[in-house]
Order: sequence, then C-alpha cells, then structure tokens
Amino acid sequence: MVMFLFLVIALAVVVAAVTLAVVGGGNESGPLPEAAPERLQDPLPADRPVGREDVESLRFPLAVRGYRMSDVDDALGRLGAELAERDARIAGLESALAGARAAATRPTLDKSRHPEDQQ
Repeated sequence: MVMFLFLVIALAVVVAAVTLAVVGGGNESGPLPEAAPERLQDPLPADRPVGREDVESLRFPLAVRGYRMSDVDDALGRLGAELAERDARIAGLESALAGARAAATRPTLDKSRHPEDQQ
C-alpha cells in the first residue's frame, strides 16, 4: 500500500511539472508569446490573369471554425471578377469574328449574284 501511495504521489508530481513546463511557469523569460493569427498571403498573381495552377495551389489558413470567411470571400471575389472579364472578352472576340465572317462573305455573295456588274 505504501508503494502504491508513493507511485500516485510521484505521478502527480511528474504531471504537475510537465504542466508547468508546458504552460510556461518554469520559464525565466515569462510565458510563451501570443502567436499572430494566420492570415492568407494572397497567392493569386496580381501581374497576370489567374490560371488553373494558381487555383489548384490556393490553400486557405485554418481558423477556429474552419476557414476565415473574409479570406475565402476575397479569393472568390477575385476569381469571379477574372471570370467575368474573360467572359466579356470572349463575347467581344466572338462578336468581332462574326462581323469579320459576315464582311468576308458579303463581297463573295455580291459578285456571284451580279456577274454582269463586274464587267
């Protein structure tokens, strides 16, 4: 019984010493400094359009309840703006292509309909 009591006391002392060491009670310089909250370092390039590799490599820092909503909202807003810009550019290019095709086919049709006007 004495040996059991000695082991329980020894275990309590070891647990208390480890707890104090982790919490910082035994540290001469004081407790551990507060860590700065992890923030998203915007990995999306500002000098060029966002590519597939940029989106695949995008990782958000974890917060207490998952991801920081503002970081995700910022990234999604940037991606949405880039997609809207690309859609507008594609629509403009398709419109220009349709106009160029119409202009290219118009003289050919006119020449084939009125061959006597060409002489």
